[in-house]
Amino acid sequence: MYFKSIKKGTILIAKPTLTNDIFQRSVVLITDHIESGSIGFILNRSTNLPINIFVSELDSDLTVYEGGPVDKENVYYIHTRPDLIKNSENIIGNIYWSGSYEDVKKAINEKLIGDNEIKFLIGYCGWSPKQIINELNNNSWEILDLNFDIFDHWESDLWKILMKQLGGENLLWVNTPADPSMN
Repeated sequence: MYFKSIKKGTILIAKPTLTNDIFQRSVVLITDHIESGSIGFILNRSTNLPINIFVSELDSDLTVYEGGPVDKENVYYIHTRPDLIKNSENIIGNIYWSGSYEDVKKAINEKLIGDNEIKFLIGYCGWSPKQIINELNNNSWEILDLNFDIFDHWESDLWKILMKQLGGENLLWVNTPADPSMN
């Protein structure tokens, strides 16, 4: 059963069957996975807007990413600095999410945290246990263990990079337009 193969730190890669919505060609990092459901963030959807537009008290022009369709009124963050951000939740290795907002504000405004150590996201992805299992059984996602530094590979072509890494039939989709009728 897929429930056991998904865990914190798992990467979900959207299969081409997920079309015309926020998940089309998305790469999602699972940040929490328990019996009552899963939470994650899309890693490859830039808003092309700086964080200071969303949170004026942050003195930064770091780009905000679209984390998912749920709770789009809130800003979330993934980072590598639990030493600066108290109450952070470990995802895997040296990757954390959440933590004290006051610590984030101080770290950003005092330039204590580098651009490659924190990413901001609007919204998140959420699934009930049956929902994510159904999506996996319907071949909507590929599962990949996190085996790369997400802070070095936080770009729009991450989906293509990971599809190439998966190989096999996934290579057919790498250069296909998002809308195959445009081919």
